[in-house]
Formats: sequence, C-alpha cells, structure tokens
Amino acid sequence: MASSEIKSGALVSLEDLHPNSPNFKQGASLRVTGKLEEYSAETAIAMVVDGDAKLKINTEHLREISFRIGSIYQFVGELIQPDNQAVLQARVGRNVDGINLSLYHQSLQLLRQFEANRLKNPMNLIDIFSD
Repeated sequence: MASSEIKSGALVSLEDLHPNSPNFKQGASLRVTGKLEEYSAETAIAMVVDGDAKLKINTEHLREISFRIGSIYQFVGELIQPDNQAVLQARVGRNVDGINLSLYHQSLQLLRQFEANRLKNPMNLIDIFSD
C-alpha cells in the first residue's frame, strides 16, 4: 500500500532549483518564495521570479488566496515535470509581502551552513548536557 504521508517542503531558493540540484526531481516536496510576475486565472498557473530564476506554480488546489502581480508569495508543494518543464503543484500558498528577500536568502545560507556543520560534527545531546 502506498504511503499517504505528506512531506514538509524543503526550503529552496529559486536560484538553487536547477536540473543539477538534488531537489530538482519528480515529486520533491519544496517550499519556494518569489515575486509574482504572471498569473492566469483560466489555467491557474502563476510564474514567480527571484533574481534571474523563474518557476511555474500550479495553483489549482489553492483556495482563499488572491493573486497580485508584484507581490511576494511563498508556496509549498511537489515538483512535477510535464513536458520536461519544472512546475510546482502547490498545496499551500500565502502572500508574504513585507519579507526582506535579501535577509531571507542570508538565513537560508546560514541554515545550510549549520546543517553541513552538524553533519560533519554530530553532537550528541548527552555531550551537550554533560558539561
């Protein structure tokens, strides 16, 4: 029987989401943030951008969200690749106007550094509390 577990979306910047990325695979659960560049109500397809990177977002399952060109949105969903084009099938979306994208990218970098250091030097909770 297939698992119906919903995975959390891995934090990924649009610039880091490319064919050579480990997150660029069919069904990967991702969380992306970008400025809304285009939106079609007929197809429910949005295009978000961050710097030079773009990603199509399928918003057909989202309710109670109004889209405004130029606003910043965050989406959580699964990556699908119809016709060899990456599209995020969004299951959650929210407007995050007011977010400082520069600070957001800095926090992603710090998180990656922390995770990399933790993998190199795993610290046991017993070691933390034995001092």
